[in-house]
Amino acid sequence: MRIAIAYDCLFPWSKGGGERLYRRFAEEFVAAGHEVTYLTRLQWDGTPPAIDGVRVVVVSNDRELYDANGARTLGPAINYGRGLFNHLRKHRGSYDAVFVSALPATNVLAVRAALVRAKVVVGVDWLEVWRPDQWREYSGPVMGRVASVIQRVTARLSPISTCHSQLTAGRLRDSGVASEPLVSPGLIDFDETVEPVLAVQSPPQVIYVGRHIPDKRVESLPAAIAHARLQLPDLTATIFGEGPSKPAVLAEIERLGLGDVVRTPGFVSQEELDNGLRTAACLVNPSAREGYGLVVVESCAMGTPVVLVDGDDNASVELVEDGVNGKLAKSVAPEELGAAIVDVVSAGEPLRKTTHAWFTEVKKTNTVTETARRILARLEQAVGSRSVTDLR
Repeated sequence: MRIAIAYDCLFPWSKGGGERLYRRFAEEFVAAGHEVTYLTRLQWDGTPPAIDGVRVVVVSNDRELYDANGARTLGPAINYGRGLFNHLRKHRGSYDAVFVSALPATNVLAVRAALVRAKVVVGVDWLEVWRPDQWREYSGPVMGRVASVIQRVTARLSPISTCHSQLTAGRLRDSGVASEPLVSPGLIDFDETVEPVLAVQSPPQVIYVGRHIPDKRVESLPAAIAHARLQLPDLTATIFGEGPSKPAVLAEIERLGLGDVVRTPGFVSQEELDNGLRTAACLVNPSAREGYGLVVVESCAMGTPVVLVDGDDNASVELVEDGVNGKLAKSVAPEELGAAIVDVVSAGEPLRKTTHAWFTEVKKTNTVTETARRILARLEQAVGSRSVTDLR
């Protein structure tokens, strides 16, 4: 098949779980023998990057997607949607299938409008589906309501839908999605050359990996670490990443007198990040909202258990078996998140071994390759029938 993948970010020029996911899908589709074009936004200087077997096409030029608070802005989304529409309308006969990310949902509207009555199969991938109140909080009362309606309409205009958690699948069904969503078996993506560390390292260190934005609640970590140190006085921490919430994180570290205890190196090399994951006593992610939580799997692959915070919008909790590969805290309150850290760190080597055993079992089937295979099977079936993607 001739497949276009449509997403406005491309790893590693843009970093994140979704970026890595679609890059891997492009590579897996090529490995399966398909011709792949990646339709994206300009994120680099000079000529488009070379990816084996993948043609990279720029359809918009906005260099920044987020405002000062880490929220996506409307302008780049509209510009990318316009560029996507123009490209696909001009090249309607160039593709058998378009696999488009519904982040943002306007991408899907652009694809469907460009391909009206074209014999091109459309697959829509959902990293997340938000509740109406989430949209209002994120975008304001007016734009939030508009975004919520667009999301619901988009779900009904998605001939083939894929997602990566049962949480998202349930919300798609509630939105009236056009067909039963394909839920991926997992997104295990791990460098097999990195060896796990099953022995307990001393002194114990906890780490956080990710962006510093409001939904991640990174600023709650210093107080939780301070609470955990009441029982584990030699505990240290490293908080990786950058973002608009970082000043609040640094302020909390200073307020609690943890300057010699908590490191904040920002974004680092993959080698340093892998080493941090391997040697940490646990990974702590206090995020309120996750569509999947790829770093959870990466941590478990190295034998490092995880501490997450339970919540209605956190799909990554589906990856944690309490006492097997980590623990769920009830909230980000210092006494609750801190206590969960103490429990996991104190569990020591036995928990590290069951954490790695959990990963060893799930990696047999829950792979990016398997997810890509299932998506391709849906697309191939639809291409075989050559259903017309007319708007209904």
